[in-house]
Amino acid sequence: MKKITKKRAKIFSVLIIGIILTNIIFFINQSIATSKLGSTGSEVTAIQTKLKRWGYYNGSIDGVYGSQTVKAVKLFQSKNGLTVDGIAGTKTLNAMGISSSSSSSSTSSADLNLLTRIVYAEARGEVYAGQVAIAAVVLNRVKNSSFPNSIAGVIYQPGAFTAVSDGQINLTPDSTARKAAQDALNGWDPTYGSIYYFNPNTATSSWIWSRPYVITIGKHRFCK
Repeated sequence: MKKITKKRAKIFSVLIIGIILTNIIFFINQSIATSKLGSTGSEVTAIQTKLKRWGYYNGSIDGVYGSQTVKAVKLFQSKNGLTVDGIAGTKTLNAMGISSSSSSSSTSSADLNLLTRIVYAEARGEVYAGQVAIAAVVLNRVKNSSFPNSIAGVIYQPGAFTAVSDGQINLTPDSTARKAAQDALNGWDPTYGSIYYFNPNTATSSWIWSRPYVITIGKHRFCK
């Protein structure tokens, strides 16, 4: 009887410890999460604004994190290789280009990381100047009134980049792509202000061919 009692006591202890650890993890996740169902404020407004601009959110921009916002965040997370929980935590906010009080990364760091990813996804294997050129096009669009006014907005604009549509944006970039992104942020623009580029060997759109030609770098033709 004593052995059975001890065994039950051990099982009970393990269950209690498991419950305690689960609750601790839950509360840690809740504290890290900046915006979630029921949240309100300027950060929620920023999330809704970006997701609506990118075509993920169809509701009103009211600063209230309701069920529609949760659904839009989940869709964004699913499309961009993030944990699909509907909570705008640090990683999700960084992917959107939004800084938060719970994140140790600044907006510029988030921008650099995102720019690095698009460079690697769109131009890995290209000559170095060609990689810088991709980042430069993104930055030129940010400055252009016809495009979203942030790096994340430009990159995640629906249909803007094939690498976002097919998921290559989620590949792990190398150090060369990061250096190219940094050089573009530092002001190097080998495209001379171009806002479009395409591969002339594969492009079939008559519209893109009609854009004013600027320069060819590697396999890409850059234009305005």
